[in-house]
Amino acid sequence: MSTIAGTVEAASEFDRGIALEQRHDEPSVLDADVGGGWQVSKGINGGFLLAVAANALRSTCAPAGHPDPLSISAHYLSPARPGPAVLRTDLARTGRSMSTGSVSLLQDKDGAETERIRATGTYGDLDSLPDEVRTTATPPELPAPEECVAWSARFFDNSGESALLERLDLRLDEESTAWIDGTPSGRGRMQGWLRMADGREPDPLLLLLALDVLPPVTLDLGLGGWTPTLELTAHVRAKPAPGWLRLTHATRNFAGGLLEEDAEVWDSAGRLVAQSRQLASAPRPAQSS
Repeated sequence: MSTIAGTVEAASEFDRGIALEQRHDEPSVLDADVGGGWQVSKGINGGFLLAVAANALRSTCAPAGHPDPLSISAHYLSPARPGPAVLRTDLARTGRSMSTGSVSLLQDKDGAETERIRATGTYGDLDSLPDEVRTTATPPELPAPEECVAWSARFFDNSGESALLERLDLRLDEESTAWIDGTPSGRGRMQGWLRMADGREPDPLLLLLALDVLPPVTLDLGLGGWTPTLELTAHVRAKPAPGWLRLTHATRNFAGGLLEEDAEVWDSAGRLVAQSRQLASAPRPAQSS
């Protein structure tokens, strides 16, 4: 087998977490050990799982000169658990500037191979994109990171169920934590700062994690519980500059037991580097093991 970045020997926990082994006899099949340390309430973070799937698809598209996810859309078919996984990729098309393919992440369940995620992505080279920017988007207004609330495992009764937060340096603005005291703002928004606890700088794959690391916006609506993602579409717009990432997640419509959650990631240079929209279902009690 050959190892696909990140490697299990990498200094960064994120790179070790998304590491894949490519089978010599089946180049489109990769093996992974997912989720250890990237879960909250025993459920693996959806953005992390998307990064694993995107890393597998990267191995398929990069040989054509298209190493970066420009757009990737994933459907979450069943809850993934920490442990071995198999990823099967398929290259649908390769052109001059972009490649498109699909990937499925599967795990064993009671002796049967069960699909956890199915994703389709279009890849290119972010370094080759034009520099011109025309936008009406503006970054969220936030106090400095040191003036925000550090969101960590101390907010959970059982720190073993919040291992993800131990790998992040996540700082939320005051309104995003008001629900803890029983006074949610009702704005349907979470926002804050992010960097990795081990100092790893952001890149396109890490942006996929960043799009799904804030607490569910339903908490700000006064609705507790786990909010499972049904589908998530991410757009990566540029390679991020080193340093803090500025994040915002928001919903405008909770109806019929479903809500959309729009996310933006801004880098330290003030650029909008990633966006996403996900469809999630109504909050449920925390997952049991």
